[in-house]
Amino acid sequence: VMATPALRALRAAHLDAEIVLEGRPFLAGLVKGLPSIDEFLPDPGRTWARVRGLRRRRFDWAVLLPDSVRAALAPRLAGIPLRVGYARDRLRRALLSDALSPPMEGAGRVPLSMVERYRRITRRLDCPDVGEGLDLVVDEAARARMEERLQGSGVEPGAPYLVVTPGASYGSSKLWPTASFAAACDAISARHGLQVLLAPGPGEEAIAGEIVRAMHEPALSFQDPPTSLAELVALLDGARLQLGNDTGPRHVAVALGVPAVVVMGPTDPRHTAHLLERQRVLRVEVDCSPCGLKRCPIDHRCMTRVAPEQVAAAAAELLG
Repeated sequence: VMATPALRALRAAHLDAEIVLEGRPFLAGLVKGLPSIDEFLPDPGRTWARVRGLRRRRFDWAVLLPDSVRAALAPRLAGIPLRVGYARDRLRRALLSDALSPPMEGAGRVPLSMVERYRRITRRLDCPDVGEGLDLVVDEAARARMEERLQGSGVEPGAPYLVVTPGASYGSSKLWPTASFAAACDAISARHGLQVLLAPGPGEEAIAGEIVRAMHEPALSFQDPPTSLAELVALLDGARLQLGNDTGPRHVAVALGVPAVVVMGPTDPRHTAHLLERQRVLRVEVDCSPCGLKRCPIDHRCMTRVAPEQVAAAAAELLG
């Protein structure tokens, strides 16, 4: 989602180009309908299968947003002439035809908003910025499916609701405690009359179940079957508020103009410091944060010290 301003700049500078976005297959539902791309190409996962697929298409450019060696290897082996992206080490630099150095300060890298980081790549290609807003298109078939599920669950059409995304694929260090989620959801629901809807991702069903069982206000969890990314976009598009950890649904909400309350602990907030007017990012300053670890080796203080009352107050501020 944070790549969409760069994609928009690429499209504006090259109106007649065929622009193909490659990514993991599950992302197809997220980018469907974007005017900045012509096609989504699923990454098959295996390097040589990817090389063969890219070689068949005879692409002129590879605009590499991820920093990994893997991201750059297949375009190099496929013979794509221009391969532009950041070079963190010698191997990655050798795979690129045009390498950007990460912004540095002394011996360390400077954390940038991912939106700005991606746009520096497209600027390198002489593509002027075209606004900083995030783009998403709601799939109408997914919207119809979610409306049917909502009504089947007893949610009246037009009823105001809060979407809670309590998981984090990154690791347990990003997870706010389920008891805290339950307390905050109870307070927000009672004060603002919002139906609480949990949208766990695959493997996060147990977390959502714990929250529902701990709550006093009514709550629903859309976990059987889990929502696809396209359905999550449709669900968030009708929400009054989104609450979650520092994960992807936060950026989906922002792209749709839905206010978001974000509980953040182990990650550096500067990587996602974008369009903050409609967001409240709640952090507690502790000596060990941001650590970037997937699992906390001590007492998880950066997350456990964020109180449910703080989240409820942030929600009230945004809803007000």
